Amino acid sequence: MEQIDAHKCFGGWQRRYTHESKVCDCTMTFAVFLPPQAEQGPVPAVYYLSGLTCTDENFVNKAGAQRVAAELGLALIAPDTSPRGHNLPGEDDSYDFGSAAGFYVNATQPPWAGKYNMYDYVVEELPALIKSEFAATVSDKASIMGHSMGGHGALVIGLRNADRYASVSAFSPIVAPGQVPWGHKALGGYLGDDRAAWRDYDATALVEDGKRFPGPAPLIDQGLDDGFLEEQLRPELLEDAAKAAGIEVSVRHQPGYDHSYFFIATFMEDHLRHHGKALLG
Repeated sequence: MEQIDAHKCFGGWQRRYTHESKVCDCTMTFAVFLPPQAEQGPVPAVYYLSGLTCTDENFVNKAGAQRVAAELGLALIAPDTSPRGHNLPGEDDSYDFGSAAGFYVNATQPPWAGKYNMYDYVVEELPALIKSEFAATVSDKASIMGHSMGGHGALVIGLRNADRYASVSAFSPIVAPGQVPWGHKALGGYLGDDRAAWRDYDATALVEDGKRFPGPAPLIDQGLDDGFLEEQLRPELLEDAAKAAGIEVSVRHQPGYDHSYFFIATFMEDHLRHHGKALLG
């Protein structure tokens, strides 16, 4: 692991690292914010998964999360959105598949299999690295959140690993990739044509199949002026599935807000306090 950037921030440190990933077979980059409380001992962490076209830097530079994280005593961990540098055919041809579009799945189709394993990276490899390298500053307690494609990832990972996370939240998530164009392209390309295999990476399908979220009801914010709302995001599908399953999902419909980081920054404090309550009591 190599530190490639560091900045003092709200009494803590915003740092950036690279390391060699076995599950993605390449060099991966991630960011960590350590609040000032980490100097006194390990603090819980919130993992943030970014959306299409993003790296770890979008969240770090635009979300305005460090101030509240420093107040609460939460570490923030932001991985990249895909492997980089494999030079696979078609890897850089479009914004919604390949580079910066790993969709937080374990790919099974060539040439992506064995390389595009962002699910295992987020769930297994990166937390193990954090435990190994940051034992003095970051505890095992964790929550997870994300935006758009990353919101999809956070919901799916929370549902499939309820024992690992204290809470889940999302901004404008893709709640049912099996039913929208972004998901059809990504899941079809990474997992193949068998739609039964897609259900493992579809939050709405997982709720229908009996999976449940950890901790309090997940907090989901959706801007009503989001240009992707009707075709790609469709939060009503998750709301309907949750209602049918008898579980609570807190979806807040925000008039006038779009898909941008201006929207995310507006409600970031609410999300961090949601996680802080679950992690810190």
